[in-house]
Amino acid sequence: MKNIYLKAFLKTVAWMFSAVLVFTFCTTSTTGELNGHEWVDLGLSVRWAACNVGASIPSECGDYYAWGEVETKSKYENSKIIVKWEYIGTNSEYTEENSLTYGVELGDISGNPQYDAATANWGEGWRMPTKDEYRELLHECDWEWTSLDGMLGCKVTGPNGNSIFLPAAGDRYESSLSGVGEGGGYWSSTPYESGAQGAYALGFDSGGYYVGWCSRYYGGSVRPVSDK
Repeated sequence: MKNIYLKAFLKTVAWMFSAVLVFTFCTTSTTGELNGHEWVDLGLSVRWAACNVGASIPSECGDYYAWGEVETKSKYENSKIIVKWEYIGTNSEYTEENSLTYGVELGDISGNPQYDAATANWGEGWRMPTKDEYRELLHECDWEWTSLDGMLGCKVTGPNGNSIFLPAAGDRYESSLSGVGEGGGYWSSTPYESGAQGAYALGFDSGGYYVGWCSRYYGGSVRPVSDK
């Protein structure tokens, strides 16, 4: 009788152990880090970063970039600017384009460190989302205008219940920052197909959200993605 009980007990232990193993190997993490930056799996085709480029927490606005540029600057416009310099007592000046990609024919820049602010600043594996990936975020997720740490923006909840926060970071034009707390403009990697002056971006405010094109010289936010 003791042997029967012992065998039954061992069978139960073996079943429980195998069940734990199966559960362990079948579950997939829905959060993680890449190059020191946190990502969240919303149940979509790509993983979304928890913060904007230049931010350390989700509620921070982060940095602003003209489309196709990987560094911030003091002015965001499409005109030429005069640069003056002095060398060994000799004054000189020259002009340069403020917007480096305005009017330049380019394909999709996602993952290209020369033009992609996410890849250039966060490293390989991070990239700017494409127009279609932003459309997936719009159509497959629930959007709620709310606040986080006192910052207004959108909470975006994916099909699996996980969420990210997109702060209403506004945008930059010339030397001004406007619209903070009112709306957000987030660059995609996809150029506008009907003209080399524009590119697609995600826009939102308390009234709604959309994907449309915007002039490349505006300073917008960048929310990176990583492939699964």
